[in-house]
Parts: sequence; C-alpha cells; structure tokens
Amino acid sequence: MKNYIVHDEWNIIEEGFHPAYNEVSESLFSIGNGRMGQRANFEEDYSGKSLSGSYLAGVYYPDKTRVGWWKNGYPEYFAKVINSINWIGLHIHVNGEILDLATCKVQRFQRKLDMKHGLLMRSFDVKLQNGVEIRVKSTRIFHLFQSETASLKYTIQVLNGQASLQVASYLEGDVVNRDSNYDEHFWNFISSGALDSQLNVTMKTKKTDFIVRADLVNSFILNTETLAPKQSTDGAYVSETIAIPLTPEDVFSIEKRVSMVTSQNHNEAELVAAGRANIEQVSALSFDELKNKQALAWGNFWNESDIEITADVASQQAIRFNIFQLYQTYTGEDSRLNIGPKGFTGEKYGGVTYWDTEAYCVPFYLATQPADVARNLLFYRYQHLDKAIENAEKLGFSNGAALYPMVTMNGEECHNEWEITFEEIHRNGAIAFAIYNYQRYTGDRSYVENYGLEVLIAISRFWAQRVNWSDEKEKYVILGVTGPNEYENNVNNNWYTNTVAGWCLKYTLESIETLKESDPTKQITLFEKVNFKEEEAVSWQHIIDHLYYPIDSEQGIFLQQDGYLDKEQVLVSDLPDKERPINQKWSWDRILRSCFIKQADVLQGLYFFEDQYDLDTIRRNYDFYEPRTVHESSLSPCVHAILASKLGNEAKAYEFYLRTARLDLDDYNNDTEDGLHITSMAGTWMSIVEGFAGMRVKNNTLSFQTFIPKTWDSYAFHVQFRGVKLFVRIKQHDFELINKSNQEINIIFNGEEISVKPRA
Repeated sequence: MKNYIVHDEWNIIEEGFHPAYNEVSESLFSIGNGRMGQRANFEEDYSGKSLSGSYLAGVYYPDKTRVGWWKNGYPEYFAKVINSINWIGLHIHVNGEILDLATCKVQRFQRKLDMKHGLLMRSFDVKLQNGVEIRVKSTRIFHLFQSETASLKYTIQVLNGQASLQVASYLEGDVVNRDSNYDEHFWNFISSGALDSQLNVTMKTKKTDFIVRADLVNSFILNTETLAPKQSTDGAYVSETIAIPLTPEDVFSIEKRVSMVTSQNHNEAELVAAGRANIEQVSALSFDELKNKQALAWGNFWNESDIEITADVASQQAIRFNIFQLYQTYTGEDSRLNIGPKGFTGEKYGGVTYWDTEAYCVPFYLATQPADVARNLLFYRYQHLDKAIENAEKLGFSNGAALYPMVTMNGEECHNEWEITFEEIHRNGAIAFAIYNYQRYTGDRSYVENYGLEVLIAISRFWAQRVNWSDEKEKYVILGVTGPNEYENNVNNNWYTNTVAGWCLKYTLESIETLKESDPTKQITLFEKVNFKEEEAVSWQHIIDHLYYPIDSEQGIFLQQDGYLDKEQVLVSDLPDKERPINQKWSWDRILRSCFIKQADVLQGLYFFEDQYDLDTIRRNYDFYEPRTVHESSLSPCVHAILASKLGNEAKAYEFYLRTARLDLDDYNNDTEDGLHITSMAGTWMSIVEGFAGMRVKNNTLSFQTFIPKTWDSYAFHVQFRGVKLFVRIKQHDFELINKSNQEINIIFNGEEISVKPRA
C-alpha cells in the first residue's frame, strides 16, 4: 500500500514530488468527460517514469495477438483504445535549459484533482541546473459541458532575476502505445496546418480507419499583453513558439483550447467544420468562464449523485473519487459507448467492454441518473446482438443462439486468453440480469418488449445448446467452463454459471408470457422476426426442471463446481504474507490446484438472486467461501461488503468497503500505475447504498435495511426511483428522508412502511 495521497473531502492531493510513484499519480489524477480523457501527464517535457495516455472513446485499433497457435473461434485481434493526439504538450527552455522535473531540483510540488469542480491543477517551484528558479501553475479542464473540447492554462514566473524564456506549444499526432505488440504504430498521418492562429493535425488509425482531427488555439500572454507566436509545421507535429525575456515582476501564461473530433461522430467531410465550430465556441469564453461552466456542469451531477460521509475523511474522499472517475468515464450521452475497466486512465484491458458493466455499473446509473442512461447501456448490447450471434456461430452454435463476447469494442470477441474467450460464458447471464434489473428498478417494461426480449431469446438459445444431458446424473450439466473465479479453469458445473443459466431461461419464458398477455400482436411479430417455435419453450422448461446444481448436503453449501472439495481446504488466513498476492508469487499450476478464490463466485449468485434463498443459506455459504477468497480482483470486495451487511457482519462490511473504496488511492494491489479500476468503482457505491443502506426493490417497492459504521456520524445519498428523487441520511440514532419530487412515495424502511410526501 502507498499512503502519499493527502486525505481531503473534495480533492485528491499529492504534496511533494514522488518520482517513483509518478505513473501511479498519472492514473489517480486522470481527467475526462465521457467522450475523451487523459492520464495526468505533465504538459512540459519529462524524462522520468511516465505512461503517456490521451484517449478518445470508441476509437480503437485491432492489435495483433501474441499467441503462437490459433483454434477455430479464436479471436483474430485484441481491440484497444489507443493513445491519440497529444494536445497538452509544451517544450519550455529557460536560459537554454529545458524544463524537466527529472533533472531539476524540485523545491515545492503539489498536484490536485478538484472533484467538485472537475479541474486538474498542479503547481511547483524548481531550480534548474543553470541556477534559475521558476514557479509554474497549471489548470486542465476536460469540458463536461462540451465533450469534444478541453482546455488548459499554464503560468510561468521567474523567481530570482531575469531569464530568457522560450516556449513551444504543440500538437503531436505521431504517438505510440507502450503495450503495442511488436512496437507497432497505430496511426497514419493525413494532414496538418497552421493558419490564422489555429493549429490542426489529422490522423487516421490503421485497419479501422478512424479519422481524428485536433484543432488547437494557443494564447501567449505576458502580463496583460497577447503576444504573436511563430508557427511551424512538420508533418504530424505543428507548433507555435514564443521567445521573451522574463523578470520576477512578470507573469507569462499559455492558454490552450482544443477540439478533438472523430469520424465516429461526424462525416469525414464535416470534420474540419466541426472542429472549427468547437474551437470558436470555447475560444469565445475566457478561461475563468470555462471554469465556471465546468463547475456548474459538475455541480448538477453532484446534486444527484453525491454520497456524504461525516467524521471519516478517508472514506468521504474515497467514495467521491470513485463516483467522480466513474462518471467522467461514462456520462450516458451515447449508446455506442460503454465503460472500459480502465476508462481513460491507462492501456491495460484495452478500454473495451466486459461483463463488469452489467453486473456492477448498471445499478449505479439506475439509481443516480435518468433512466435513459442505464437504458443506453442495455441498448449498447442490443446493437451488438447480430455480432453476438456470429460469435456463437463461430463456436458451433446455431438457430440464432447468442454468446456475447467477454471483451469487445464493436460486438466481436477480441479477448486473447482461451480460458476466458471460450469458457467464461457466465457473461451472458450478467447481460440478461441487467435487463431484468432495469425492468425491476424502473418499472418500465417497454425496453424488454421492444428490445430486451430479443436478446433474452438469443441468450436462452445459447444456454439450451450449451447444456447436455448426463445419463449418470439424470440431469442437464454444463461442462468446461470458467466461472467468475478465474483461478479455476475448465471446470464442470460451476454453480454460478448453472444458476444464472437456469434463471435466464425462466426469466425469458416469463417475459414471453407477459408479452403474450399485454400485446399479442407484438409477440407474434417478435416470434416471426426471430423464428421462435413453441417447442423451444417446452425444451427450455425441461432444462429448467432438470438442471444440475452441485451442492454439499453435509455442510449445506452450494459447491463452486464439481470436485471443489477435492482440493486441499486451506484458508487465506493460513497464507504467509510473503506469498501474497498469489497471482504474483505462485505459478499458475499451483493456483489452479488450490482452493483459493479470486473473487465472488457462488457469492456472486447469492448477491444476484438473494430473494431465492433464506438468510441461513446465505450465511452458510458466506462463512464457507469468504475465508477462501483472496480478493485479487477489484470486483471482489464490494459483493462481500453487501452480503456481510445483509448478514449483520458490520465489521467485515466496513473492512470490505474500505478495501474497494481506497483500492486505487492506496494502491492496494500494486497495480494503479496501469490505470484505475473504473468498473469496480461502481461497486464502491453499491457497498454503501446496497450494503450499508440495504437498498433493494421488493414487490415494486423501494426498501432499505440500514446500519452505520461506528466511526461515522452519518452518511447520506440520493437515489432516483420511478420518477421520484429521494434523499436519504442515516445517522447513528436517527435518519432523514426527503422527497425532492412532486409525487408521494411509499417505501419500506428498516421493516416499517413509510409514506414520504413531497418536500413542501
């Protein structure tokens, strides 16, 4: 763990320069607006440890996989969101020496992410090797109010006498990814220009042919005078340069405003006009006006989505950090976009879509944003249904069966590990559950009827073909899978996978019957479209009635998979600290033979389907599996926090909350330098709202079963439910409910039915 981030309720603060942690800080201080984002790379040159990253949502490259074999159905590429045009860059020379914090003496340094207002700020004093001392302040904004634009202001003062200053502000299109296989470059140069105080660079991705155009306007200001720079163009590198003398009485600043437009969002012929229009709009505003508009946009978000915690600054900072990073990754404005596990904060996982979105992120957006945001996440999968059917066909499935990819950018499978690509089929279940979760929470059946049921039928066809009849068991079984616990590969009858498959078949049949009753004409049209036959329903019901679920009757637990108890049953508490994390200390063979669990598996199913099991069943399984879970997935602690809360184990619930909430801030797993764990950040919100506050939907009614950690005075949050906005505050010995809408709502609060009238 690292503990160099200052605890603060609204800010992430790094006091003092920590070169060894710089890549960690670049991740932590990342900033974006849902359309694009960037690691907290320095504007000026830096020769120390750094991972450069500037990303555009949906712009990707199909990188070659590094496998020496290929099997039928194996993905031909690994898609990744790639490092794009560098617009923040500054080359700064002071008396001929380049400003580089790796070679200067850093006398003072602070980096701050202002989450309340959506600003990244940095200030430092340095002494260069030539003896000149300077002070720098910078502020960077990725505009939430106009998501194709961003801006920054960079101010320089000399502290000890006159100096000669030369500054070049540039756009650079010839950028690379650190993780590119075989050091391949992903971009082709198209054009660049410098005209009328405006720079531009246009690049095109190889293979995918995404065109990206960056337009940049610089302002060079000495005190109050705007200076005229010299322009230069050299292929994919364009710049403006200024050279001036600087005294301690002077303040020199560079303001940069950029537009980044892509062929994903504009016709190729419109890119120039779109970029110029964006630049004109943001250039018409002063930097202070841009900051004010940004503060207003973030203020509107926080008014609906903040969680307040009193008397625990570390917890308060952590939950706001998680919410902030999640929202600046995905705002819901475009149904073609989704939530990559690293968002705009790093290269690992390629910025692509996993099942994390449906299992962990959908609940956050359902409760904090208008319903169409979560609906867009569901519609993303509907738009990829044809590709999911193609993916299943590659693996030998037929009749419209769909297997959604484990990893995707455009609907095609692009994961490069066989045990994940072929075996981790439970992702289909998470997508089906998200449809159900949306319907349950919003009360809106129109999505299921118009789009969701088509997806459910295709997924159910997959399950019906993926099972096979076992004469020995006289049951249907599902063989050769990997469950959520990825420390088990190629197992038979993973309980969670079998459970989610059976539930999905049942929910699909129920949804068909509901549509038959509510709109027979629409049901007939749907059946014709997907060529659905009634005998399919009969077959599915037979599978539901005869699906095998591994259990251990003696202990009263569901077995993670067949043969799990054949493993040596060692607890995590028996592991020496020097052998953890096991994914970094053990061989893969040893991990696979162990009983240790990477993340919630059986417990994931109990979280999803808790209404089907009594409290004793949940407790027995929790007490058995939690001590065997090493939590080496970022997605693990939140599920355990929610179940521990339900079981009244408040100490464990709080322990798991802190682990998920400060996972990146404290670098628990020593991997924050690769980027943040964006999708698990939604799990942090779940730990409080579904864990500590026990929020559920029961019989179409919002229900809470609350507790409060002993170290907190109170916690408060906002939820939206079926047109009602509700503010909930839980105190040590009291609570507060405020209905911020104009309609009354009945809820169940700690077992009591309460009518909450609109606020007067």
